[in-house]
Amino acid sequence: MELQTNEKGVRLREVKESDLPIFFEQQLDPAANYMAAFTSKDPSDEVAFLTHWKNILSNLDIQKMTILCNGCVAGNILKFEQFGNPEVSYWIGKQYWGKGIASEALLNFLPKIKVRPLYARAAKDNLASIRVLEKCGFERFDEDKGYSHTRGKEVEEFILKLESGNPR
Repeated sequence: MELQTNEKGVRLREVKESDLPIFFEQQLDPAANYMAAFTSKDPSDEVAFLTHWKNILSNLDIQKMTILCNGCVAGNILKFEQFGNPEVSYWIGKQYWGKGIASEALLNFLPKIKVRPLYARAAKDNLASIRVLEKCGFERFDEDKGYSHTRGKEVEEFILKLESGNPR
């Protein structure tokens, strides 16, 4: 299923295995890993990355889409269960940051997810991701902390919640 979006050239489509090498390259960026905070133990381990993604692709309970911008793979967006709650997450390649692509992708993904409330998490210092989530109707709900392999320490995060409906 493909969803057309706005003049930014952002659209969503099903994830293809051919997207995985691009996702891998995007998640190698040290700044992106720092901002995301809660990443894999070794982002450079391509075998672990591909194994993780093949598990995602085979799991029918996970909704997953590739984010395209002007026909190029800009990242991915997922809905999955974590700690007993439905959550969304996304990863945008650094070259696409600051252009409204994450917000547009999330706004177009949310109508596909029927369950509410819906949750998301962001490191407290990841102001850009918090802004994306709040722009899409999520509100700060709680706080948590966990160990970040990327940062080598515990990191505090906000848990955000979308109560009902869709922002559009």
